[in-house]
Amino acid sequence: MSADYTAIREQVRKLCAQFAGAYWRALDRERAYPQDFVRALTEAGWLAALIPEEYGGSGQPLSAAAAMLEEIHHAGCNGAACHAQMYIMGTLLRHGSAEQKARYLPKIASGELRLQAFGVTEPSSGTDTTALTTSARREGNSYIINGQKIWTSRAEQSDLMLLLARTPPKEQAEKRTDGLSVFLIDMRAAKGAGITIKPIRTMMNHATTEVFFDNVRVPAAQLIGVEGEGFRYILSGMNAERILIAAECIGDAKWFIDKAVAYAKERVVFGRPIGQNQGVQFPLAQAYAKMRAAELVVERAASLFEAGAVSGAEANMAKLLAADASWEAANACVQTHGGFGFAEDYDVERKFRETRLYQVAPISTNLILSYLAEHVLGLPRSY
Repeated sequence: MSADYTAIREQVRKLCAQFAGAYWRALDRERAYPQDFVRALTEAGWLAALIPEEYGGSGQPLSAAAAMLEEIHHAGCNGAACHAQMYIMGTLLRHGSAEQKARYLPKIASGELRLQAFGVTEPSSGTDTTALTTSARREGNSYIINGQKIWTSRAEQSDLMLLLARTPPKEQAEKRTDGLSVFLIDMRAAKGAGITIKPIRTMMNHATTEVFFDNVRVPAAQLIGVEGEGFRYILSGMNAERILIAAECIGDAKWFIDKAVAYAKERVVFGRPIGQNQGVQFPLAQAYAKMRAAELVVERAASLFEAGAVSGAEANMAKLLAADASWEAANACVQTHGGFGFAEDYDVERKFRETRLYQVAPISTNLILSYLAEHVLGLPRSY
């Protein structure tokens, strides 16, 4: 990042040392949530890094959070179990009322409440957020919510969910982006009162779910900001999301490269270390060069974001390039390890599965390319 955050990196690395590969392998076998890891991060204050000091956080800039998440992944751990709290919290901080912020942010900062679930994507609309159909109908001092969300990660582990729903019907909206509203759902009250959560088993241990809303009654006081302005609210947090996840990808790439280089130095075949062979050297050197280039774009995007400048293109490029860099490093690492790359005890195959996710989530690399083509290069909209 623009600042090296050496102290943060050292402290995060020390915490992560308590959660070595055996810890993650055991969770992976059971598809279990890393409760102890998330609790340790919370107690150390890392998940409150972006919350202002007046609400009990440390008021760090985005680049500090990016350094933290990068270090978590560089250490072989996985920040996906809790990273959403950082970028979801921004919607509440920027657009919530004074009462909402005073009520929730201190408890989120202390760990008394977890804000980890983000209900946006739907089975029928996918990434086309403006086509979502989950509805929130006003009834007195409440909203009645009906619909369905998918890929809502950590819904089972969260106390609160940030939900995007349609308030007036879609046909009444003048623009595609009109009529969407954001709600802060208290999952503790809603579970068993209209919300049903169905876990989805995936290639990696990601704690993701499908969530069904059946006449869920939510107090009108849980509406964030102005009714119908929700699409704009979540857009303001997406650049932060891209940058933070890009930083995780940089951490993954560094882990793969370190792992492969160490193995290539010690693995002897035909009387020489395999790292002496250019067929092993070149893919790793190429992966390293691409990781370093992507790292610079991530730093640039974080700097623009912190300065309040327009950072959409840089944030999207950071995510695209970092995801590609981590995936190339992952492939090189598996190839370097040969058969051992598929062995559970080496952790390579687990990290390989985890980093593959970022070619698809939270936004597909294809959609980033479409964004750059349209908004940067000025080409006609393709969808």
